Amino acid sequence: MSDTVPAERGVADPVEQSVAFLLAVRRDEPTEEMAATLSCLDSEALAAALDTDGARVAFWTNIYNAATQRALAEDPGQYESRRTFFSTPLVTVAGRALSLDEIEHGILRRSHSMFTLGFVRTPGPLRDGFVDTHAPAERDPRVHFALNCAADSCPPIAAYTREEIDAQLDLATRGYLDRQVDYDPDARGRFGGLRDAGRALVPRVMLWFRGDFGGRHGVVEMLRRHDQIPPAVDPRLSYREWDWSFDPADYADEAYAPGESRA
Repeated sequence: MSDTVPAERGVADPVEQSVAFLLAVRRDEPTEEMAATLSCLDSEALAAALDTDGARVAFWTNIYNAATQRALAEDPGQYESRRTFFSTPLVTVAGRALSLDEIEHGILRRSHSMFTLGFVRTPGPLRDGFVDTHAPAERDPRVHFALNCAADSCPPIAAYTREEIDAQLDLATRGYLDRQVDYDPDARGRFGGLRDAGRALVPRVMLWFRGDFGGRHGVVEMLRRHDQIPPAVDPRLSYREWDWSFDPADYADEAYAPGESRA
């Protein structure tokens, strides 16, 4: 994902605005003014400023994480009914009140149904125009290792930037997989042969959203790419249970702004 800054000088970069919003939430600073600014953005101008997939993924991931943490800091009891929490609008961007489901499954996942393991996209006539306008051109399965809905199994929260989004998503993915994947080379493989020996225990999102990863083959390729399994093996996959225990404000060391230390 190669990104450039918006071409119009004097116009605030919306990705930087989303970073500032998330950092204010993380530091328990006032967010009303920032939220109002995001609400008043022009939808077409926002889409033009988010001129690459990387910029869109960074912006909407930050908005998702900030909206989640802000809402739960105000009223942690909302998490008790997760179905309602995810489907209720929590943040307004460019005049549109958005729920977490709309940001994740509509925009970031390009309207691919969560009920079909991510293999089926909502038909064009039934898709939301705002969602289509702001969705990236391609799904990036790495966002599943960046979005935090306050469950214990969620990945830590960081502020994603226009310039570093690709490296950041790789870092988030590898860090999450390092913690969540267990490979047993002695377990029976898919076909019992040496080449496909072993079993990999992997995150539940790789089952829930298998289509986002490119099916089973894409899951295995991601495991190989991030050094979770040996290059030559084709292991049997099993999936961890998802821990929905409430775990808010799980930030990756510090949610950082561009130029700030990540140490």
